[in-house]
Amino acid sequence: MHELLRTNDLILLGAIEALLASASIDSMVADQHISALEGMIGAFPRRLLVREQDSRRARALLRDAGYGAELRNE
Repeated sequence: MHELLRTNDLILLGAIEALLASASIDSMVADQHISALEGMIGAFPRRLLVREQDSRRARALLRDAGYGAELRNE
């Protein structure tokens, strides 16, 4: 799995998940349960993951949609 981004912003995360889904790119949110347990204080951001074979296409899609600043370094 390839990590695209880390965030505590649930709105941003939902928007990017929807964008990826509209392009038929499967994604997975990691660390969402630990984030809930720690009380949403921001100590544990959620990670958005895609399959390795989809990572280039997902990154290009996010850059084109204006989310390039949110991407983790490759």
